[in-house]
Amino acid sequence: MSLVLDDLPCDPEGMLQQLQQMTKVIAQQNASLALLRAKHDTFFAERDAVRTERDLVREERDAAHAEIEKLRLLIRQLQRGQFGRRSERLDPDQLQLGLEDLEQTAAAAEAAQEAGSRSSDAPRPPQSRRRNLGALPAHLPRLEVLVDIEDKSCPCCGGALHAIGEDREEMLDIVPAQLRVKVIRRPRYGCRACEEAVVQAPAPERPITGGMATEALLAHVLVAKFCDHLPLYRQAQIFARQGIELDRATLSDWVGRACWWLEPLWRLLRRHVMTSARIFADDTPLPVLDPGRGQTKTGRLWGYAIDDRPWGGSTPPAVVYLYAEDRKGEHPAAHLAEFQGILQVDGYSGFKSLLENRPPGAIRLAFCWAHCRRRFYEIHQATGSPLAEEALRQIRELYVIEAEVRGRPAEDRRAVRQERSKPLVETLYAWLTAQLERVSGKSNLAMAIRYALRHWHGLGLFLDDGRLELDTNSIERAIRPIALGRKNSLFAGSDGGARHWAIVASLMASAKLNGVEPQAWLTDVLERMVSGRTKANELARLLPWTWRAERLAAAVDA
Repeated sequence: MSLVLDDLPCDPEGMLQQLQQMTKVIAQQNASLALLRAKHDTFFAERDAVRTERDLVREERDAAHAEIEKLRLLIRQLQRGQFGRRSERLDPDQLQLGLEDLEQTAAAAEAAQEAGSRSSDAPRPPQSRRRNLGALPAHLPRLEVLVDIEDKSCPCCGGALHAIGEDREEMLDIVPAQLRVKVIRRPRYGCRACEEAVVQAPAPERPITGGMATEALLAHVLVAKFCDHLPLYRQAQIFARQGIELDRATLSDWVGRACWWLEPLWRLLRRHVMTSARIFADDTPLPVLDPGRGQTKTGRLWGYAIDDRPWGGSTPPAVVYLYAEDRKGEHPAAHLAEFQGILQVDGYSGFKSLLENRPPGAIRLAFCWAHCRRRFYEIHQATGSPLAEEALRQIRELYVIEAEVRGRPAEDRRAVRQERSKPLVETLYAWLTAQLERVSGKSNLAMAIRYALRHWHGLGLFLDDGRLELDTNSIERAIRPIALGRKNSLFAGSDGGARHWAIVASLMASAKLNGVEPQAWLTDVLERMVSGRTKANELARLLPWTWRAERLAAAVDA
């Protein structure tokens, strides 16, 4: 209410009334203002409460979405493990398995068509392109079968026929494996002059004292069990089909005694691997029977491999396995107690304990890009996340470069990586760091990003050393047969049996890496060790790469 002096009444009573009226109006205005302020405060309080409730709902929603994503990912992983293929890429062998039935059906139809054409005058259908018409290996023995005519007189004039040529066709045949009895004869000689001396050659050593198994048979059992993944009870059934009754206990005894002979060679192989400056390391579970509890326990086979072939190194490739009763980090620490160099591993925390109580730089951990990629791959498979797809795309560019430099010298590989791979790695690091701030911290995608950033230093070591690989696939490929053998045999019978598994699996894997046929190699190794032709200080000659080189040299000289 606005007033001027001229509007004020001149008498005191009027002024008093006017002031009272003004006071009443001001009080009403103050009350209204207080009410408005109360409504204002109530509104903002309600707004803050709504915002707080909204934030809580958003947090619960994000947590629920993260949990749903985890559950979906878990379901997809379980479905993939139960029904899907394990490899991230389509295995050509698996594809061939799927095509076998179709090819068999087509072959049966072609055979029926060919039979029909032979019984009629219809022209013979063209030969299938699937038939292998290449030359058979020259080293295979040839068994010639002569198919000749009975009457060698001319059907036109009756004159004598003479050979003007011949047609030769080769077919691949097989002679089934045949058991035979090796009879050792040792004549005794006496002297007619004194009739006292009796001379006889000493009995040759046997791999099993008093046993009937030869070195070749022991090698066959070992290869069948640890290379072809045939459990001993199945081998016993195969022997029974040929009339030889061998129980599983006998075969188990043979395997144990053969491993006793082979253990010194395994120790030499282990020394060869552990003295390298670069080692791939990984582990795989191995169920082991625990008689005290009446069930199995989960042991571990720790695998260590060296393979310098990707950069043309001269060190022969090899794999060695060591058994441990659990997965505690103390086991790789004991295995690698004297190791110094670069260890290429996955993100298992037990490997990080190797750095404790070691001089700085004594051991460097180069982490695996395949393990880093696998986390994004599983998320993309389960959810179709575009961010995971982008991470996969950037990592794929690194593998494209690696495919180009594989087999080139280490310095060339390093130069290419510095020029082309390093910018990609730096870009990927910046991109992952930025995406981590955008995604929910509880999501699987955030966990995958944090895993990559947490191991980033080790992931980047390959940029400065051309001898390193981008991943640990070398040891993972070597471990894969262990999983197949584990599936067929179900479990190892004891801790001792698991150690025997480690010994023979090491020798088999190293033989295959060096292009050595395990059966022939193990047979010769056992014969030379049992007979004493190879002394303890000459065992290096029996390692697969040395043995193969000697065989090739002998073949050239012959």
